Amino acid sequence: MTSGPGIRPRRLRSTPAMRRLVAETRIHPAQLVLPVFVREGIAEPAPIASMPGVMQHDLDGLRRVIGEAAEAGLGGVMLFGVPETKDAIGCGASDEHGILNVATRVAVEEAGDALVVQTDLCLDEFTDHGHCGVLDSAGRVDNDTTLERYREMALAQAASGSQLLGLSGMMDGQVAAVRDALDAEGYSDTAILAYSAKYASAFYGPFREAVDSSLQGDRKTYQQDPANRREGLREALLDLAEGADIVMVKPAMSYLDVLSDVADASDVPVWAYQVSGEYSMIEAAAANGWIDRERAIEESIVGILRAGADTVLTYWAVELARSLR
Repeated sequence: MTSGPGIRPRRLRSTPAMRRLVAETRIHPAQLVLPVFVREGIAEPAPIASMPGVMQHDLDGLRRVIGEAAEAGLGGVMLFGVPETKDAIGCGASDEHGILNVATRVAVEEAGDALVVQTDLCLDEFTDHGHCGVLDSAGRVDNDTTLERYREMALAQAASGSQLLGLSGMMDGQVAAVRDALDAEGYSDTAILAYSAKYASAFYGPFREAVDSSLQGDRKTYQQDPANRREGLREALLDLAEGADIVMVKPAMSYLDVLSDVADASDVPVWAYQVSGEYSMIEAAAANGWIDRERAIEESIVGILRAGADTVLTYWAVELARSLR
């Protein structure tokens, strides 16, 4: 392309109407999914100190949130359960009376056809050691024993009405194991969201408070090394081969290169999770007057979509959707 006095890119930036007309990336409320924490044993929503504006909800609070999400036109909600009691294998995760499965039934009833109700399929909220799987005698996460628990969780969540199971544990073969279990029991219409490229990130810190994490040690033997880009694409391709309906990159903003790689290679929708640390950094900076909060929120989501995400999980989903509408 040649340059000269007739080449003026600024013509397309001249007015707000012109900039809106030629924008390459747009946000629609249906591209946003709201993560929701539902806690057992509370009578009213409880604030999460490290995530200003985000709550742990009781069941009545969950109903209100579902109504707000539907009214705002969101694509869906992702439910996380916070149980009162935990054990070594996370029994509450597959118990039909466990908080996540109870909350799922409430959310499905409240949402109707307005939202896709999604559930986190992982053991970390339910285990007393805080890991995403079952531990062996040496204290290591046992991949294949964990897959059996995931199969049980999948059936419990599907029976409760979850339309999309979010496999976030990063066990090898988890998509194939869950797909096999669902199909064998007649849940062939229940979709799988694979957290394919999920990194062992420092940006999960506030989430640990949100789910009352009991984590001992770290998750570096199953979540990915932040130094590795190609590995993220490899994990996504493996999940696609196992039958994932959607693949996801997590976190989002520090892994936009991985997100772009996965989006270029995937023939199914690609999502990204704007995690708790990303949320809390912007909220903290805005509270100190260091950045324009509303502009920073929108810019952060635009950047994730621009990199290739079709949908973003974000704690600002309702607020942003309302501003767009």
